[in-house]
Amino acid sequence: MVLTDYSEIRALLARHGFRFSKSLGQNFLTADWVPRRIAEEAGLDGGTGVVEIGPGVGCLTAELSGRAGRVVSVELDKALRPVLAETLAGRENIELVFGDALKMDLKKLAAEKLPGLRPVVCANLPYNVTTPLLTAILEAECFETVTVMIQREVARRICAGPGSGDYGAFGLFVQWHCETELLFDVPPSCFVPQPKVTSSVIRLTRRAAPPVQVSDEALLFRVIRAAFNQRRKTLVNALSSGLALDKETAAKAVENAGFDARVRGEALDLVGFVQITEEIRRMQSVDL
Repeated sequence: MVLTDYSEIRALLARHGFRFSKSLGQNFLTADWVPRRIAEEAGLDGGTGVVEIGPGVGCLTAELSGRAGRVVSVELDKALRPVLAETLAGRENIELVFGDALKMDLKKLAAEKLPGLRPVVCANLPYNVTTPLLTAILEAECFETVTVMIQREVARRICAGPGSGDYGAFGLFVQWHCETELLFDVPPSCFVPQPKVTSSVIRLTRRAAPPVQVSDEALLFRVIRAAFNQRRKTLVNALSSGLALDKETAAKAVENAGFDARVRGEALDLVGFVQITEEIRRMQSVDL
């Protein structure tokens, strides 16, 4: 069975009475080059253990199985149980886990299901929960690489740098934890049903240490969120509002860090945000 052939997918789903769920963001691949290239870009070998989220009918799962030591595939929709039992039959290095990945301890899952293997994530992520899923994956702090297909718009935000309209708080969160690479785009015509957006495949490689040291990581990301929650405002005004600082304190922190008081958050890189964070922390400790 060719798991990307539309006529075979349609017959397969009809046999099991499966219907697509819009609420689960289900779009199944119908171009064989896509799962093959995603699996190739993930850099798998026999010593790799893969966590996949949202296998669909299993076309990417099968590609992963042929390259990795073991694959644990997490699926929310139990209606796909008989479908996957048929499409992945005989592949002994695959384990299906039915449940909500957002409610799972992903670090524990990897430790229990992939002992002795190098854990990675490789998946066609459901678009409606991309951000919380990626957040959970990165906060697990155990996956060496994350190779995923997501909406192109989100991929651009994750990989964007200062000065870009796509640059924002979530991209900085990802870049704090990982090196990011935008690999290739996938048009809507490669799916059934066809999504209304283009998709992109990205690869995230976990950093051994953050790209810059900061004394208070929680405060750093409060500063970053404040800057982008009101991105049209100057950084001074955004920090004053978002962190409940008086404007004079916010202005002094920005200027002491070496920036013009009129600068906007989208002009700063991670180093700049760290410099301002350290100034705010220093000034608050002096006030105490």
